Amino acid sequence: MFDLQALGIEYGTLAMLLTLLALLITGMPLAFVTLLVAFIFALGWFGPSSIPLITSRIYTFVSSFVFVSVPMFVMMASLLDRSGIARDLFDAMRLIGGRFRGGVAVQTIFVAVVLAAMSGIIGGEIVLLGLLALPQMLRMGYDRRLAIGVICAGGSLGTMIPPSIVLIIYGLTANVSIGDLFTAAFVPGFLLAGLYVAYVLVRAWLDPESAPALEPEDIPAGEKARLLKSLIFPLGIVFMVLGSIYGGIASVTEASAVGVVGVALATIVRGEFTLKMLKEASLQTLETCGMIVWIGVGASALVGVFNLMGGVNFVSGLITGISDNPTVIILVMMAILFVLGMFLDWVGIALLTMPIFVPIVTQLGYSPVWFGVVFR
Repeated sequence: MFDLQALGIEYGTLAMLLTLLALLITGMPLAFVTLLVAFIFALGWFGPSSIPLITSRIYTFVSSFVFVSVPMFVMMASLLDRSGIARDLFDAMRLIGGRFRGGVAVQTIFVAVVLAAMSGIIGGEIVLLGLLALPQMLRMGYDRRLAIGVICAGGSLGTMIPPSIVLIIYGLTANVSIGDLFTAAFVPGFLLAGLYVAYVLVRAWLDPESAPALEPEDIPAGEKARLLKSLIFPLGIVFMVLGSIYGGIASVTEASAVGVVGVALATIVRGEFTLKMLKEASLQTLETCGMIVWIGVGASALVGVFNLMGGVNFVSGLITGISDNPTVIILVMMAILFVLGMFLDWVGIALLTMPIFVPIVTQLGYSPVWFGVVFR
């Protein structure tokens, strides 16, 4: 049996990093890469007796009660994707967006905020906004880069505005209260949305052709009433989820279940609910959560092995030794996250880096809740 311990922690860390990169380049999924590397280094560093360590890390990750909220919020997003709630919400925002230059882009950001507050899922929201808003903006003559940028930026608000899956995974990894994270991210999330709106309006003012206005439209009173009525369900679901969390009525996990029931009832009242819809939404939820669980299992095993090797202390010392200025250290960590974001998805990044970064942040005197908001 090969003895990796002879490499020492410095070369052992380098060997682990190069092995990870080499396997990722082959196209192997991140979950299997991290799990395979964890097995290799557990066997090579500690021997066969270390294998139970990996299984214990797996159990610790999947047995968290808060993790139950993840499939619930994913289920909410899956049902929303298959209902007409988001489409009607977008149509209702015409009452705002059709009145000024760049209005459709602003309308799209408003819809993104509501969708983010309903489910907290990123990928599905971007796809949904792309289907609803992108064709209309391109048809109106919007600058293609601006239109696509609005879709991507608006869809990414799901990472910040509660209930955010990113914040839930961060809280699980960093052992931070999910409720505190949601409270801390509320104002920054809406502030970011406001900055997006300000950018669109300034861009439309400086370059009118990049964001033309809609032709004046006389909407009948009956149509206005119908559009306003379509706001009841999405705003009601947002109030049910966030209101129950911030009001102290329900925990994050309980609020996620309330949200699923709310969306399901809305589809039933609208006459859209079918067994086929439920089956497709359930299958999509299983696929998404299965991916998250597998990545979490692999990353937890890898971090556990690396920690026993002494790698976490080694990397922490390496980062904190860069400068005596805490701000510089935080910027270095953010630069590392930026580079990793080019290769890995957010789940892998959070699970691989936060066990190393959060103790450093705490050591520097910063709040891990604050860093969670910065990280997202």
